[in-house]
Amino acid sequence: MKRWLQRRLPDPRVLLENRALRGIAHLLGEPSLWALNRRSVAGAFALGFFILYLPPVGQTFCAAIGAVKLRVNLPISVLLVWISNPLTIPPMFYFAYIVGCLLLLRPILPFQFSFWIDWHNWFGILGPVLLGSLVCATIGAVIAYWVVQGLWRWNLIQRLKARRLARYGRPSPATSAPSSSRQI
Repeated sequence: MKRWLQRRLPDPRVLLENRALRGIAHLLGEPSLWALNRRSVAGAFALGFFILYLPPVGQTFCAAIGAVKLRVNLPISVLLVWISNPLTIPPMFYFAYIVGCLLLLRPILPFQFSFWIDWHNWFGILGPVLLGSLVCATIGAVIAYWVVQGLWRWNLIQRLKARRLARYGRPSPATSAPSSSRQI
């Protein structure tokens, strides 16, 4: 997993040499922002999934600030917020509206495009949408964190099993079948 991510993420030296980032290069030079370890990547996924469900105002900037403050992988957290785009935002926020209405015990209005684009109606649906977004963001962040942790551990176990098999020519004792007779 680590090698796959390393091939796809930008080189931090190229970004730090960018003239537009010269004023904040001292913040971006922190090695933990570019680290590809289980803690940093899982935290970046959690941060990215949390911010992508929040209202789409400055999500990239918020993800970058959050990555710097939490010392998680910066490129991953920034890239994940781009999952929310003009095509995915309407279903995401309608789902957040449904969750908010269920939590606030309000009736759920069916999706009608003309209703949702009329700004006069926004004050009536703003509360359920914000509450639902916060709940969905929190649940999404927790799920993303634990899925990445689990995948990272599974990948590590598979690599250790392959290494043991290559070194000794047999599977690890934990995966081999127990024998009924012992030889002393």
